[in-house]
Amino acid sequence: QVQLVESGGGLVQAGGSLRLSCAASIFSWISINAMGWYRQTPGKQRELVAAITSGGGTNYADSVKGRFTISRDNAKNTVYLQMNSLKPEDTAVYYCNVEFTGWGTHWGQGTQVTVSS
Repeated sequence: QVQLVESGGGLVQAGGSLRLSCAASIFSWISINAMGWYRQTPGKQRELVAAITSGGGTNYADSVKGRFTISRDNAKNTVYLQMNSLKPEDTAVYYCNVEFTGWGTHWGQGTQVTVSS
């Protein structure tokens, strides 16, 4: 059984910061491959924000490079997204996505991030 629990969203003014967390509850014999964050606004497709491999390699959307940082704590099965210099266009529902060995890819429940101008 796999469960992903997200936290850290909220309302912030432009220029502010937020930190998202996504903790995976899994059986101990299941390993995690890639972890990532996506976001979605009404009427648009879900888009990749950032991803991190099991080896620590990272990938970012051009729109967030230099402002967002993805990291993971393998001991805690948790992925983080540190978001700095937030802009109104970053407003979206953010979803974590985790790939498990032999257990497929799973999504978190989503957390709302709202950036006011």
